[in-house]
Amino acid sequence: MKLSEYVTHDAVGLGELVARGEVTGAELEKVALEAVAAVNPLVNAVVETWPVEVGAAGGPPRETPLAGVPFLLKDLGVTMAGRRTELGSRLAEGNVAPADSHLMRRFRAAGLATFGRTTTPEFAYGITTEAVLYGPTRNPWDLDRSAGGSSGGAAAAVAAGIVPVAHGTDAAGSIRIPAASTGLFGLKPTRGRVSMGPDADEIFNGLAVQGCVSRTVRDSAALLDAIRGPEVGDPYFAAEPDRPYAEEITRDPGRLRVGVITHGDGRRRTEAPVADAVSRTAELLTSLGHHVEEATLDIGVRWDEFVLANARLWTANLVPWLDALASALDRPINAATVQPEMLASHAWGRQVTGAEFVGALGVRNTVARSLGDRFTRYDVLLTPTLPELPPLLGVFADGVEDLDGLGWVDRLFDRSPFTAAFNVAGTPAMSVPLATDPTTGLPIGLQFAAAFGREDTLFRLAAQLEQAAPWSHRAPAVRAGSH
Repeated sequence: MKLSEYVTHDAVGLGELVARGEVTGAELEKVALEAVAAVNPLVNAVVETWPVEVGAAGGPPRETPLAGVPFLLKDLGVTMAGRRTELGSRLAEGNVAPADSHLMRRFRAAGLATFGRTTTPEFAYGITTEAVLYGPTRNPWDLDRSAGGSSGGAAAAVAAGIVPVAHGTDAAGSIRIPAASTGLFGLKPTRGRVSMGPDADEIFNGLAVQGCVSRTVRDSAALLDAIRGPEVGDPYFAAEPDRPYAEEITRDPGRLRVGVITHGDGRRRTEAPVADAVSRTAELLTSLGHHVEEATLDIGVRWDEFVLANARLWTANLVPWLDALASALDRPINAATVQPEMLASHAWGRQVTGAEFVGALGVRNTVARSLGDRFTRYDVLLTPTLPELPPLLGVFADGVEDLDGLGWVDRLFDRSPFTAAFNVAGTPAMSVPLATDPTTGLPIGLQFAAAFGREDTLFRLAAQLEQAAPWSHRAPAVRAGSH
């Protein structure tokens, strides 16, 4: 298979070719490595590659839709036995995982040909991927701009044609933000849909989830089908869907009640190109027969209370994480091993009291109850994924030395005021690449959120939108096989 042909197929399409014997997993591995060589020097999305293990790329194809498909892991949130997991940090440089996580076992069972790992900001604690350990990951649409974060490496790799789908995590928008920044589809599942075990019961008190970024809706549906479901000891359990998500995308969503929110509760107003995209999307939904009206997000607390509670949860969770790595690898936590925003967050987290932490969990409950009530009135909420176009690289680092842990979280939430609420509530949300900026050609993602456990609603709607306003014909400036 030629590289120019490889990039025209999504993951399910490649899996079908493997199943029919028209291409082998080994051939796909070879062409995926060609794609790495062609574009990774430009986008800096892939940290490391390795030979696909026997049985994943070769041998008789497994009876799964993704068998033999090249796949990349985010360098955080999943462990593969014998492979490095460095978390985007010099503190964890050279760290090797002793065993597979539950998620990795499910990736293996799906027959995915995992051959490398992608960049992440340090400890996934940012919405741009510019870790000191790796250097900046560049957006394939404009190499001077951010690919988003924290799954920025995954998104850049998929957008640039290295793989059709890649693993990602999302604690405050880390799947949806890079998907929006790079013109991809990205769905954050419901809390408890995918296991975090066995080394963790939850990450950031249930705010973080596992998922992927992809070019097509059916790829994300197929991957979530492959990895969903609880493991022994999991603290959360999302009820299994009535049918596979791969079937949901073939079903009509019906007439949905859609609430439209153009501006967030924070300081930053949504910029004109993005606001226009929201308006056009609302018109599209109306033309498809949905009931659309203006709405408010109504998270149940003031914005400053919301940011403060998240800062307390995030930084307090960060402290034992860094401390454990420093102890295990016999390294200090200082400016030589950890970036300024992480040092500040680590120090700030040490000052969070038990009472403050419990209070932050109370805010989590308030937000979940308030958003839950929103979904008794609306089936879906529509917002921008981001209030602006992908920012230039380096913007987030400006004056970072002067920020404390709260200041860093406030900066992140100011630039992404729409995504985190659904992590706090645990409800599913997706970014759909429905629009582009007419001036720059940069992609614009639109976020859709649904009630707890209702990924089925989102997948049905996403498939309808993909058919009504297709995006697969759009390609970034840097894409494997394009020259």
